[in-house]
Amino acid sequence: MAADEDHEENEEFDEEFDERSTELAATSIEVTGLSLYTHHGVSDAEQEIGQRLVFDLRFDVGSCDATVTDRVEDTVDYGRVCEFVALVAQRRSYRTLEALCTEVANQLLDEFDALEVWVKATKPEPPIALAVESVSVEVWHSAAGR
Repeated sequence: MAADEDHEENEEFDEEFDERSTELAATSIEVTGLSLYTHHGVSDAEQEIGQRLVFDLRFDVGSCDATVTDRVEDTVDYGRVCEFVALVAQRRSYRTLEALCTEVANQLLDEFDALEVWVKATKPEPPIALAVESVSVEVWHSAAGR
């Protein structure tokens, strides 16, 4: 009888361990250097002529079935993410990178199954009278806060 009790306790432990492992597992998906020609900026010239922006994105998807199934359907498809960001970023003009990044983050959360999304937009050649390599804005949005 003691052996049966030990076996039951081990099965319960294994089940609890599997549940904790799944809960503690986290997957983060990053896209860096997505370069798009856009029409965003404070000045009318920036909005008319346009300029290149570089996007960096990160998705926290929690536990991800693709780690086991090896199927793209079970994770965030980063090819689709890039196409989606291009559509959102080129659909209309924004005066500030803050507003653009916020719109991209909100749309990504709506479209993809992610717990959190981080979006960074960089202007490699900002229209500033001083020598500046780049300017960027980052936003972070959580699906829990929506």
